[in-house]
Amino acid sequence: MQQVQDFLAESEALAAVLKDVPEADWVRPTQFKGWTVNDVIVHLLFWNRAADLSLTDPDGFTARIGAAFPRMMAEGMRAVENAAIPERGRALYDLWREQFRDMAVRWADVDPKLRLKWAGPDMSARSSITARQMETWAHGQEIFDLLGVEREDQDRIGNIVILGVNTFGWSHRVQGLEVPDHMPRLRLVAPSGAIWDFGDPEASDLIEGPAVDFARVVTQTRNIGDTALVVSGPVASRWMATAQCFAGGKEAPPAPGTRFTAQ
Repeated sequence: MQQVQDFLAESEALAAVLKDVPEADWVRPTQFKGWTVNDVIVHLLFWNRAADLSLTDPDGFTARIGAAFPRMMAEGMRAVENAAIPERGRALYDLWREQFRDMAVRWADVDPKLRLKWAGPDMSARSSITARQMETWAHGQEIFDLLGVEREDQDRIGNIVILGVNTFGWSHRVQGLEVPDHMPRLRLVAPSGAIWDFGDPEASDLIEGPAVDFARVVTQTRNIGDTALVVSGPVASRWMATAQCFAGGKEAPPAPGTRFTAQ
């Protein structure tokens, strides 16, 4: 399953940036809700473990998530995740890296269509590991931004673009909006320079520009106004103003100019 290798490569890219980061930087707040680097890696490790458990021990997954959800509602997600994973800094880094590498080995030959339990509706193994890549890429962005590092994206970003396309309806429903009867046409430029076309080829609404910027918008790591995307038509404009490809409750995109790579 190629998506497993893409998840691994995304995780390794983030690990490479964090490899020599001083311990003091692990407690610095990022531009994402003030999360620290520790918070980001704890979050990734917590949900990587949950996804892995859904494959190796479905009943154990159900029990663990069932116990965690009431606490998350009462105490908040950060508190529950940080209590479950007490390691910080270098110790956390080593634990997270060991886990995602082991997970990639276990998932390499899994049937992509295998149905797995999740915190929301069940999903395929392919969707589950793609979600882990998406989370790693999206939350990794706040670390790249904090450290002032420009990420060199690869065409594996295509998995996140497809996730953004596939959640067109969800993106509207979670925001409390009516789902349009057609999807805009997308004409995106991949990191390799390839052209990726999606959506209705006859649609008058059009989104053009870097595929990386589209991925940033649907994962809410950038405001549409801080990207090079060119958006035409009311359906395309509303989608890009409120897009949300990830599960959970309604979230607002960052305000213009609030998410950027530090100098």
